[in-house]
Amino acid sequence: MQHEITRVIPLLDEHGDLTEPGYAKKLLPVYRRRDVHAGKSRIKEWDYYLISNGRFALALTVADNGYMGMDSVSLLDFEEVWEITKSPMNWLPFGKLHMPESSVQGDVRHGGKDHSLSFENDGAGRRVLTARMADFGPEGELSAEIELTDEPEESMVICTPFDKPGHFYFNQKINCMRARGEVRYGSRVYRFDPAESFAVLDWGRGVWTYHNTWYWGSASYVVDGVPFGFNIGYGFGDTSAATENMLFYNGKAHKLNHVKFHIPGEEKDFLSPWRFSSDNGRFEMDFVPVLDRASCTDFKVLKSDQHQVFGRFTGRAVLDDGTELQIKDLPGFAEKVENKW
Repeated sequence: MQHEITRVIPLLDEHGDLTEPGYAKKLLPVYRRRDVHAGKSRIKEWDYYLISNGRFALALTVADNGYMGMDSVSLLDFEEVWEITKSPMNWLPFGKLHMPESSVQGDVRHGGKDHSLSFENDGAGRRVLTARMADFGPEGELSAEIELTDEPEESMVICTPFDKPGHFYFNQKINCMRARGEVRYGSRVYRFDPAESFAVLDWGRGVWTYHNTWYWGSASYVVDGVPFGFNIGYGFGDTSAATENMLFYNGKAHKLNHVKFHIPGEEKDFLSPWRFSSDNGRFEMDFVPVLDRASCTDFKVLKSDQHQVFGRFTGRAVLDDGTELQIKDLPGFAEKVENKW
């Protein structure tokens, strides 16, 4: 049973627990940081953007995870099969980044001596992302300016509790935004054309339990000339009220139930072909990996072991009205992440 939230509600009650676990197709629950019943060190807030055209991609993150903040830039070249990720950290931000309480409007800015990130969103349907990192890689400085438009009418919004009072995961994924702009890295120039370039926003706010392993997959592109994408995943808490699995087609969201990731080699052989299956047959995909953006930070008490694998999906997806879409070589990614945070 998938419970849909259909009205504007406060996200949290007087105890800091979710008022209504479930999913929505728009940002109806209202998040207010002052309603959270947890210490500043436990509140996690982030904005993550991925812009891709299937040949190359740019990922930008600003995160305030309580005791640790992070600014991250990734440049990925799927034709030459390489990636560079730089993630400067800052300690004990405790909310000082002032992350917006809504994805609808609000700017995010942060940086350091040799880098800066800015996500501008005036609420008028246009987002402008800029990034600069002086010593990004062997070829020197990276700079980027990307404009996002054509935000779809519907998206994936999830309100998921954990099995611990005051702990929750509030998240919105906005897929299939058109992207225009360029990335300069040394002498290289990567240009995003909105005819073939799309972005996803992963907008997260919450209080997490300490040790988690999650699975997440996403794609945004076109199928037969129509914008199409999906969000799939689990491991984010108690999903008995709703999963975050959803298809997006021509601006509309189509709810899926449960989707399973089948990762070969006892979930360790990330560059061999994967498979995805659903409990009702509405999402059946094969996945051919191209690049594993792998990283592992292990301070024993704190740990993040990430495998974000980019590749191409082929299979079938069925919309709510029974329309079956045949998917072939759709660019996207799937990941497995273990965090102690």
